[in-house]
Amino acid sequence: MTVRTKRVYEPAQPSDGRRYLIDRLWPRGIRKEDLGLAAWLRELAPSAELRAWYGHDPKRYGAFRRRYLRELAGSTELLNRLAQEARDGTVTLLYAARDASHCNATVLRELLGARSERRSTALPKASRS
Repeated sequence: MTVRTKRVYEPAQPSDGRRYLIDRLWPRGIRKEDLGLAAWLRELAPSAELRAWYGHDPKRYGAFRRRYLRELAGSTELLNRLAQEARDGTVTLLYAARDASHCNATVLRELLGARSERRSTALPKASRS
């Protein structure tokens, strides 16, 4: 299984496979036709409330991760479909955040990896931070 994450402002590459934008808001300065998207999966983005609370503050990442995983629990069918696509080929999750280590794409990549390994609908345990 291959799930990659990539900042939306980086150029598309053939090795990206199927590309999915996973942000709730469309990234500034980007035209839809320039992204080569398979789909824009807004429903997998953190809620507006969670995004506003988090504010990309790395000190809040642990709590953000736990809350985001709880939100994703309601998207089982879509997550299973995406995990299956990742088992069949490369999937690249696109995001606009500047901090690749502390963004929703990192959490979603980890979740899809766990689903692929276990082939179940269980969520990975949230780490304490």
